[in-house]
Amino acid sequence: MTLKDDFGVIAWARRTGNCLSFFVLLSLFSVPVQSDIVFHMDHQFSWKTGQWGHCVGEDCGSGGVQTRTIWCVHREGWTTHHSHCNHMDRPESRRHCFKVCDWHQDLFEWELSAWEGCVLVPFFSNELKLRTPECVTAQHGIQRRKVQCVRTSNRTTVTSRICEFFSQRPPVEQACLIPCPQDCVVSDFDSWSGCSKTCGVGLQYRTRHVLTTSMYGGAGCPNLTDTRTCSGPVACPAGEDEYQYSLKVGAWSQCRFPHHKDALLSGRTTVDFGSNKENNTVMLQKEASRYHQHHHGLRKYPVSWELEVGYQTRQVRCTRSDGKNAMLSLCTKYSSPMTFQACVMPKDCQTSDWSLWNPCSKTCRSADLSPGYRLRSRVMTQMPVGGGKPCPVLEEKEACNIMGDLLPHCPRYEWRTTDWDGCLVSPLLSKLDRRLANVSSLCGGGIQTRKPYCVQVADDSAPNHRKEVSRPVTARLCAGQEPPLAVKNCSIPCQHHCLLSHWSPWGACVHDKCKDPHGKKGFIQRRREVLWASSSPLDVCPHLAESIPCEDPACYRWQVQREAKCTPDNSTCGPGTVEQSVQCVSAEDCHRRHQNDDTCEVETLSGEDVPTSYCGGDPPPTQAPCEVACHADCVLSVWSVWSPCTHSCASKTADGRQSRTRTVLALPGKDGKTCPGPPALEEWRVCNDHPCLVFYWEASAWGPCMADPFLDFNQTSLWNETSPCTTGVQIRKVTCLKMNGGLVVSKRCPESTRPETLRPCDLPCKKDCIVTPFSEWTACPSTCVPENTSSATQSRYRTIIQRSADGGQECPDTLYEERECESLQECPKYRWRTHKWHACTLVPDPVQRSASRTAETCGSGLETRGVSCAGDQDLAANMTECLRWAGPLPAQIRECRVACRDDCALTPWSKFSECGGGGCGGFQRRKRSLLGRSKKKEQCLDEASYPLEEKEACPCDEYLSQPFGNWSDCILDEPSTPDSLQGWMSSQEVKECGQGLRYTAVACLDQRGGLVEPTLCTDEGYTVEMCHVPCPLDCKLSAWSAWSACSASCGSGLKVRSKWLREKAFNGGRPCPKLDLKNQVNEAVPCHSECSQYAWRIEPWSICTINTVGNSPSCGEGVQSRKIRCVKKGTSGEVNTVEDSLCDQEEMPPRAQVCFLACHHDCVVSPWGPWSHCPLQCDQGSERNRSRHLLRPPAAEGATCPEMVQSESCILNSTCFTYLYQVSEWSTCRLSENAVCGQGSRQRLLDCVRSDGKMVASQACEQFGLLTGWKLVESCVIDCPFSCVLSDWSPWGQCSHTCGSQGKSVRTRRILQEAHEEGRPCPNQLVQTKTCPIRPCYTWLLSDWSPCTVEGADCGEGLRRRNLSCVTHQGDGAKSPPVPVAEEFCGDKLGKTIQQETEQPCFIPCQGDCHLAEWSSWSACQLTCVEGRSFETTGRQSRSRAVIVQVVENQDACPRQVFQTQPCKGGQCHSYQWRTGGWSNNERAVWCQRSDGLIVTGGCFPQKRPSVIQHCHPPCTKPFSRCASSGVCGCEKGYTEVMTTHGFLDYCTRTPGVDTSKKADVKTNSGRSKPSQARDRHTEWTLRPVGPDGRVKLWVYAVTAVGFILILLVIASSFLVCKPAQPTKTSPPPQKPLTLAYDGDIDM
Repeated sequence: MTLKDDFGVIAWARRTGNCLSFFVLLSLFSVPVQSDIVFHMDHQFSWKTGQWGHCVGEDCGSGGVQTRTIWCVHREGWTTHHSHCNHMDRPESRRHCFKVCDWHQDLFEWELSAWEGCVLVPFFSNELKLRTPECVTAQHGIQRRKVQCVRTSNRTTVTSRICEFFSQRPPVEQACLIPCPQDCVVSDFDSWSGCSKTCGVGLQYRTRHVLTTSMYGGAGCPNLTDTRTCSGPVACPAGEDEYQYSLKVGAWSQCRFPHHKDALLSGRTTVDFGSNKENNTVMLQKEASRYHQHHHGLRKYPVSWELEVGYQTRQVRCTRSDGKNAMLSLCTKYSSPMTFQACVMPKDCQTSDWSLWNPCSKTCRSADLSPGYRLRSRVMTQMPVGGGKPCPVLEEKEACNIMGDLLPHCPRYEWRTTDWDGCLVSPLLSKLDRRLANVSSLCGGGIQTRKPYCVQVADDSAPNHRKEVSRPVTARLCAGQEPPLAVKNCSIPCQHHCLLSHWSPWGACVHDKCKDPHGKKGFIQRRREVLWASSSPLDVCPHLAESIPCEDPACYRWQVQREAKCTPDNSTCGPGTVEQSVQCVSAEDCHRRHQNDDTCEVETLSGEDVPTSYCGGDPPPTQAPCEVACHADCVLSVWSVWSPCTHSCASKTADGRQSRTRTVLALPGKDGKTCPGPPALEEWRVCNDHPCLVFYWEASAWGPCMADPFLDFNQTSLWNETSPCTTGVQIRKVTCLKMNGGLVVSKRCPESTRPETLRPCDLPCKKDCIVTPFSEWTACPSTCVPENTSSATQSRYRTIIQRSADGGQECPDTLYEERECESLQECPKYRWRTHKWHACTLVPDPVQRSASRTAETCGSGLETRGVSCAGDQDLAANMTECLRWAGPLPAQIRECRVACRDDCALTPWSKFSECGGGGCGGFQRRKRSLLGRSKKKEQCLDEASYPLEEKEACPCDEYLSQPFGNWSDCILDEPSTPDSLQGWMSSQEVKECGQGLRYTAVACLDQRGGLVEPTLCTDEGYTVEMCHVPCPLDCKLSAWSAWSACSASCGSGLKVRSKWLREKAFNGGRPCPKLDLKNQVNEAVPCHSECSQYAWRIEPWSICTINTVGNSPSCGEGVQSRKIRCVKKGTSGEVNTVEDSLCDQEEMPPRAQVCFLACHHDCVVSPWGPWSHCPLQCDQGSERNRSRHLLRPPAAEGATCPEMVQSESCILNSTCFTYLYQVSEWSTCRLSENAVCGQGSRQRLLDCVRSDGKMVASQACEQFGLLTGWKLVESCVIDCPFSCVLSDWSPWGQCSHTCGSQGKSVRTRRILQEAHEEGRPCPNQLVQTKTCPIRPCYTWLLSDWSPCTVEGADCGEGLRRRNLSCVTHQGDGAKSPPVPVAEEFCGDKLGKTIQQETEQPCFIPCQGDCHLAEWSSWSACQLTCVEGRSFETTGRQSRSRAVIVQVVENQDACPRQVFQTQPCKGGQCHSYQWRTGGWSNNERAVWCQRSDGLIVTGGCFPQKRPSVIQHCHPPCTKPFSRCASSGVCGCEKGYTEVMTTHGFLDYCTRTPGVDTSKKADVKTNSGRSKPSQARDRHTEWTLRPVGPDGRVKLWVYAVTAVGFILILLVIASSFLVCKPAQPTKTSPPPQKPLTLAYDGDIDM
């Protein structure tokens, strides 16, 4: 609904119910605004009101309320109580209002104009005055602007009250600064001109020019000319005329028709060539306004142009040197100049009406608030001719959509990317490694790539789908943003080798399943464990368990512990019983104690107690029979421990055996039991009698994840109806294998160790191919195309964002489409049609006769012809069409001549002769000859005026080609790809080296050295040759050496292998890895040398041999021996005897020992048992014990037995040892065999070390319960050698110049991934340049203005001309001069002439004329500055014309000096400062100097001007005196001041020794430095021998006399000393020592 108020405000109401409310609002707007203060003249107090507040209310509409503050104020401005004001006049403080809705705000807005210029703030008197005396840097001013409320729909103005509801009214005024007034600044005067007269009194002048005009109320420019009188070198001869005469011509008048022709102009008949009939028709043409008629609203343009010929005249007069006119006869030495000539009647330029405005360039709302612009144009319908008015502007441009609030938001563009491609390891390899490697098996670190592309961002309000896919656009639209990364690191999991522990010992024969034992078949097993599991999938690990079938398995056995004391049944010796403890334990515990019996006999019970029911059967008895030897019986030791089994299993050739022994401790006595024979002292038994048949389970690799047909998706929680991913299963095959054999039945392997064959897995998600929509079709040519040109094409493309996978929808085949553009309009065909030349038109006869006083009609004239436009099928067309499509306009006018009787008559020119010899270098000629009496006329025989022969160069088709410029970069061949499909990375191998081509441009020259099209010399404009880009050579290392021996002979160590440098990297190849000092790369892995692989094997002790003498009893102390040999343990338990040197000699057991055989009556005890364990830390003061038990009591009562318990101190490294774990060094990080880099592992080994430093078996540390918290395997990462990744080369860019030799075409690429580690570094060449073909540049060359010339006269109005010529050049500035060529190469000369002024009126002053000088050159650009800072961005520069005065009498008729100012850019601030010269005769030079050193007038403050004349009081009238700078009289240099008692100068006296014969120049002395203060102080205390009057003082004479006397005394003393002394025999008196004392004399 539309509402309108009294002010013409229209608004749209959203709801019909708001109409009445809005009327109320608009009616409120019509209420006149009252003043803020209600003041009564008869009272001192008044009401003052504040601003109305915002309209408030519950709902928007007419129910709102506004309030404002009201207070009472005194006339002086202070606030008082309300009671002092008249309550009858109290303004209202509350009113109803229309509360604006939120949507109303979109209907109106504030419109702000630009700030106006800054004006001075007026004084209190409201008068605008310049405060120049007070101004220092700038003056305060104010700026204003217009603020109005407008409707957003059509920008119409409404009352401001509407917008005030939404936002506060913007300020309309703001403070500003106006610089201080700046006076006009002019340069210094140049030198004086020559005297205007060679004899007598003349004038001289000098000029200066304006640098800066006055601004901001500054003083105007002074006179630019200074004149003075001068005299010639000689006096003027008597009687000679003192005046000189000059022929002066005026300007040509306007071209006009003769009077009779003017009268017939309206009815003149001309031929109309616009008809399409065969015969031309005659019609009456109307006035020139016929071109502006309208027909049905369409413009009717002319179809032909005709020119008309008129005439023009000028005045000629003779002037005297004093500026006055004289008789023309006084200028008789000149022939009478031409006073008339034919001319073309001027025609003004005419244009069509303006076209409609083009659409605004700003079609959307962007972040920057710059407005758009729109254009409109008009065409020229009549060219200006004969000095007619030039064409106005044919194109207009104006701002549009300044605010742009109603425009939609501009589209935003951003980078998007495709999905990452698969991870590839092969790019990390060198080319050689890539050829040798199996690419399909590579793993580890790699790279992934993706392609960025630019898209238009969808509107925020658009719904977002599961994956937004936008249409790709050209990458230029995203040029301002950094493209996302196109390359990243990735990793392909490697199958790492399983790191396994050692095999455990073979276990006992147990059932397969101890919880469910059945059958008499069991298994003996051993196991190993996986030490390290990587996050990557493991290899198919070797089997972790091996088993051997056995008979009579038992999972649990009875363990028996017997007491040491045997209790005889009846007496002190003989049969008895021994108590024993029974426990059911695991069979593995028994096996670890090397027991194969049905029961395990141990000294102490150990192991985990289990229920007795597990052992089955009856337990062993708690008492066992035993026997205590009597005193005469043979005593034997207990059986030793069974020796290790000789074989781990039973084969066809060998069985496992083990033995145990016992020894005789006491021989029998009389009637005692005898000792058994030697065979009875040793027992053998079969061990490990199971066959050597080892079986194990072998598992294949897991199969692919596949759907499980038996999986019920309705009952599993893994199924998601919205997800394309499901849960599947993996299957592998598990078989039972025989060691070193083949496949066996599954029952040969224990079922408990069988690996699983089925496991769940996640099926890969099904991915459909996702592609972007097709891009927009590329633009077709928007203009017409010439005839017979190939049809243009347009293309579009789309990009794959995500490739299909795992059965998803495949990608489309078509990613690039191309089609022909729709039929384009051919360019229209128009041509110029020229009419016949009209007869030669001369100046009318009356004009000729009045000027030349002759009746003959002849002379120079003009002839014209019409021009029309013909279109297709030779039909008439508008002239504007030919101006656009038909090329240059043919000439319509040419000079002609009607021969006079006295003219020279000549024959027409003959045809040019033919060119011989191919034409190149030759000339062709044509001739003419004089006719009749002309052959005898002297002026006709002048060949300069009337040449009889002409020649011109023959056309030449031979051209010279020469290379130009440097060679381009070597450009390698590349596969051709559509530009739209070029990605950031090519899927093919980028060619970086090898054979390529390089180009150099060819300059094709004609015989004159002018540049022509390159296709006349070569096909493409290039010279091409093969080139080679050297390939990079990577660093080469040798193959790995063999592994070194383990660094430790016992325990854990490292073994090393190496690569050494063979070739260094060259030419940007892959660099070498970090090398050591030997240029090697090392790899270390842990190794382990068995410490116990060589051991001493001992046999049982022999029988104790006692040496008996006679019948002595065979008891007591004896000797026994045993065999010791060094053996090497085998893998299967067998031993081989080796040299003793391989075993540890320090631990070699003794081969013999002292033994003791008890006699028949002695007490016999058992051998000592093992020592008990010391504390783990071998605590000081601790002990260890061992014990033995009684075997036979002594025969005699009261006889004692030896001690049964023995103790000793625990001494570290002697009787007690501590153990600790020691780890080896980490190995180097090792990768999978198929990996180049990425995640690997490193390993170290664990050793058990005894406190004395000896490596022992790990069981020693285990039995002490040491914790192995060491991490032996850990992950590590080897950085990937990422080579530099580059984008594709961009397409070759456009040539930087369309013609000439400076054109360059460039293509670039960017670095996507910098090189890392040993990757190939990035090449330096990221930009390639190629010279463009050298095409000639054709341009119109405008010559300089010629000097002013006046035809046929000395002075007056003349012309200066400049020529427009077509030239070709190479576009390299002044290096190659332009060569003239035919005008058709440059285009329409007439149109260019219209744009460029080729003739300019000028004036040559006559002698005595007062005239203006030529324009000075533009001054340097200067900015207006405040305190050294630019006050504005645009500067100003000026130029001026000074007045030249030649004769004093003409000074009153002189013109005024003129100057011009124009804006400029790039100016600078200047400051001005007074400078002074040295004093000379109490005067000095003072001048104003600009900061750049230029001496100027103006600019400096006059108040600060230094004084020019120096004054002293009283004046300095003494000879050689001068006025010093302090205002006190002093003496000139070389003279000394003699002052009076009052401090004034008395006189100046010459200083002795100072040359004053030549008086110094004051100017020179002023530049010298003053004497130093030190010298002044020296002159204060130095004695002056000369008085102020110049005479020698008396004390000088006195000093001279005293000096002469001293000299005489010295001579006399010397004579007396040198006289020889008389000899004497008396001894000399004793002398005192000489003492030197300094008395102050300077000679000491």
